[in-house]
Amino acid sequence: MQLVLAVDVSRSMSPGELEIQRQGYAAALTSPEVLAAIAGGFTGQIAVTYVEWAGPDSQRVVLPWTVIAGAGDAARAAGVLGGRFPATLRRTSISGALLFAAGLFEDNGLSSWRRVIDISGDGPNNEGQPVTAARDSVIGRGITVNGLAIMADDGAGGFGGGPWGFPGIADLDRYYRDCVIGGPGAFAIGVRAWGEFAAAVRLKLVLEIAGRPALLHAAQAPAPQAAGPGGTDCLIGEKLWQRRGWDIP
Repeated sequence: MQLVLAVDVSRSMSPGELEIQRQGYAAALTSPEVLAAIAGGFTGQIAVTYVEWAGPDSQRVVLPWTVIAGAGDAARAAGVLGGRFPATLRRTSISGALLFAAGLFEDNGLSSWRRVIDISGDGPNNEGQPVTAARDSVIGRGITVNGLAIMADDGAGGFGGGPWGFPGIADLDRYYRDCVIGGPGAFAIGVRAWGEFAAAVRLKLVLEIAGRPALLHAAQAPAPQAAGPGGTDCLIGEKLWQRRGWDIP
């Protein structure tokens, strides 16, 4: 499997929350559960890249494509994630992140049976093209999109509000289910407290690597939500910005 880890670093994230995210992914990659899932695969290895994203043109590759075939590879990748990073970026463009992530599969010198984008964030799309258009474009290329919806109330602006008070939504897990994820076996997990984050990331990576989301029923973790049609307004993020009077391109 080729796996893009696409992580939200928009200004709705406080510095402490950004650190929790990076530590959570680093810990997950080196965990016995994830390493066992990799070893148990057909080839015993996966390729991973880690991307931080915010607005439509605000993405940065933190960890270039890296093949992980054992604990040493995982430790080196985790070490990169433990480095120092620039300040957070503006706005939230899930659509921009998906299209950028999909482009990373092109001409990367890798070959695999599965290509997966694992996108996490704490708010709905509010800039760039509609998220459903980007999602449909990506899954049309044979790429699966899974999601991790962060709904932890940090007390500084509500769900997804962060230190800047940007608008978020309480049922972000449903938004991810109906508007973001897609492709064969796609699933989303919701996190309602930062204390759940590391365990949720670890579990999601195991399920993605194993290619068996149904395993989640036997685990003590947030229940998955399968992709499918729903009544969610997939333009809610854009509308919230307009209602707050912020500039919309």
